[in-house]
Amino acid sequence: MNEQELIQLLRKKNEPAFKWLVDTYQQQVYNTVLTLVQNESDAEDVMQEVFIKVFESISSFRGDSKLSTWIYRISVHKALDKIKSTKTKKRFAIFVPWMQSEPEEPFYHPGLMLDKKEKGALLFQAIRQLPDNQQIAFTLIKVQGMNYEEVSGIMNISVKAIESLLSRAKSNLQKTLEKSER
Repeated sequence: MNEQELIQLLRKKNEPAFKWLVDTYQQQVYNTVLTLVQNESDAEDVMQEVFIKVFESISSFRGDSKLSTWIYRISVHKALDKIKSTKTKKRFAIFVPWMQSEPEEPFYHPGLMLDKKEKGALLFQAIRQLPDNQQIAFTLIKVQGMNYEEVSGIMNISVKAIESLLSRAKSNLQKTLEKSER
């Protein structure tokens, strides 16, 4: 089945086609979202939201990009929405004592080897401090292993802009990590 046939089946709300789509993209979407939100439970919730959004809005998919690019774009936007809502809740919790959350645990990405977990936690903490666009570009290229063209399509900006974001992200990460080593 080619991409156009899949899209047509999805537009007809064909359940086997949707199941195939989820089975095919579930792990990549989860990994992308997990790296951004840095919480396994939140990543699972966001992943479900992504596929619900895909199912509900496939009729509006124009085909200007590959289906996978469109899915990743939705994933990134949903992950950013989750991050923003979490930050808002934390800020609001200052004023409402019963909303106080537990102190934030360091994030240990499940894909890291045991002996690298501590350094990985520091890296992910530093990534979380980057501006959103730098965080997305760095995560998709360096953590998820995507190429510049794919990320350009997902973020809807030029390859040159991606290169610039990645360069600034590396510089900012280096500064942050050097401070944490002192």
